[in-house]
Amino acid sequence: MAQSTRRKNGLPPIVFIGAGVICFASFSLVWPRLTQKNVLPQAQSLEDRLSLGDKLLIADAASSEKKLGVQAFAKGDYTGAIASFESSLLRSPNDPEALIYLNNARNIGQQTFKIAVSAPIGSDLNGAKEILRGAAQAQQEFNQSTEAGNKKLIIQIANDDNSPQVAQELAQQFIKQSDILGVVGHYASSVTLAAAPFYEQGKLSVISPVSSAVQLSNKSRFVFRTVPSDYAAARALADYMLNQRKRKSAVVYFDSKSTYSKSLKSEFGAAIALQGGQVSAEYDLANSGLSVRESLSQAQQQGATAIMLAATTSTLDRALQIAQTNDRRLPILGGDDVYSPKILEICREQCTGLTVAIPWHGVAESSKSFANRAKRLWRGEVSWRTVTSYDAVRSLITASQQQLDTDRNAVQEALASPNFTAQGASAPIRFLPSGDRSSSIQLVTVTKGMRSGFGFDFNPTDALQ
Repeated sequence: MAQSTRRKNGLPPIVFIGAGVICFASFSLVWPRLTQKNVLPQAQSLEDRLSLGDKLLIADAASSEKKLGVQAFAKGDYTGAIASFESSLLRSPNDPEALIYLNNARNIGQQTFKIAVSAPIGSDLNGAKEILRGAAQAQQEFNQSTEAGNKKLIIQIANDDNSPQVAQELAQQFIKQSDILGVVGHYASSVTLAAAPFYEQGKLSVISPVSSAVQLSNKSRFVFRTVPSDYAAARALADYMLNQRKRKSAVVYFDSKSTYSKSLKSEFGAAIALQGGQVSAEYDLANSGLSVRESLSQAQQQGATAIMLAATTSTLDRALQIAQTNDRRLPILGGDDVYSPKILEICREQCTGLTVAIPWHGVAESSKSFANRAKRLWRGEVSWRTVTSYDAVRSLITASQQQLDTDRNAVQEALASPNFTAQGASAPIRFLPSGDRSSSIQLVTVTKGMRSGFGFDFNPTDALQ
């Protein structure tokens, strides 16, 4: 999801974040390689999974300068580390790990406060980079602003492999580190749910930028999120299907192995039922025996007039098969994991009209200021996962800054206060008593366009009506 690719015209690559992209010289969108993986061996110990700058957690295309920077940092040679990370970023300006390490090295030994950012580096490098870019940008902007004063932000990066067990172990490790005031994490809803009791026990606030399952609402007074819940996304999609597309019956494809997917499926079914619609059929994308063609035919025989794809990253290829087989006969809706470069690169014309619910889009008027800052920093455009990660870090910064004698309880109390407000990428950040963010959903639709470099783009749906 957050990888780079080289365009046919030889221009430098762009970076795709969450569901978006960043571009270089021309600022046209370029999507990442679709199968990028971290080539480091999977970390075995907690110590191997944590780094302020002394370990290389992202080995993919790591420059020699970045490796030298890590070595210098580990030796306490922060001047040398700064020089090496700066040189590495000249070569690879869209590397969030290097930027976080650079900012850490610049401020080691000064008055600081620290947070942790836990990302699925070992299992979903694209998604991890998307999250880390948001964290890095928030750290960079804060540390260079007058807002920071003499107290700078230090970020510890963690690789949780998107594993519930590893996330639980990391949560306990974060709790032991008394100087960590808050955590940004985790990725999959099931992972955040598994770690939540430990954050509650340790009285350490965690803010997820990605986990959207409704089960996280009211899970703990120490659990927050900057991404809207599936409740909001499902209702936006249901309203669009029923009132804009005038379709009353949908077939839903979901992933039975995903808490997020099952949550979105359930909320969508409830949302359309409230308005007189119905789910005529459900099919499990995790079922290896599923026949795409047969299931579509059966669904239409049962009255389906629309398709809902509650797909996940691991089942996105099956979702693509559904869209290609459908070939624009029925309108298609999708959750935020369907917002992917594969849709534009592979499905192309056959996915024209596909509408997806996401938290943020850079083309929207309210998003342009942040989108322009991101282009200058990352040399291209970013997507929603980077934005919700940025907002999570901004929330922890604001909560920490509001307290004279900052401790974990003070941070939690600030976040939970009905008067809490932090300035996010595009809108103020406020949390409901449930821990959910008070925010809206952006619907985007696949249309012809040139930003992505594939001839098709995701564009705000309301601008097309």
